[in-house]
Amino acid sequence: MNEDVVVIHTDGGCTPNPGPGGWGAVLRQGEHSLELSGGEPGETTNNRMELTAPIMALEALKRPVVVHLYTDSTYVRNGITKWCLAWERNGWRTSAKQPVKNVDLWQRLQAACALHQVEWFWVKGHAGVADNELADELATRGMQQAMGLVG
Repeated sequence: MNEDVVVIHTDGGCTPNPGPGGWGAVLRQGEHSLELSGGEPGETTNNRMELTAPIMALEALKRPVVVHLYTDSTYVRNGITKWCLAWERNGWRTSAKQPVKNVDLWQRLQAACALHQVEWFWVKGHAGVADNELADELATRGMQQAMGLVG
């Protein structure tokens, strides 16, 4: 692994959807690692939690770096790599002229990405990729903590 690259795995989810949710992120650079998690005790969605995870991970970085960001959410990966620029050009409206859902998070993710050189990767969820599994566990923990179920 390139010592200069920060590798990030993210995950998020809700139980039920919509409902309480959590997000998790694992950041690695060389021998250093950082685990982040958080959650929302009220009504949120899987998509909002999937978006929050990379935002929080990127915002945790202290200087501009090269990032390889792995997500199991095609919504997040396609949104940031394919759809965001068109939405922005269209006044944050979809091609069907509807308001973009989660626009607050998309704009925050764009701003976080602008500070770094981010390359996005999709990884199949629950397929044994260690850091993706860890991000999933962190998301569950974040949801449980937000709901006051664990300390």
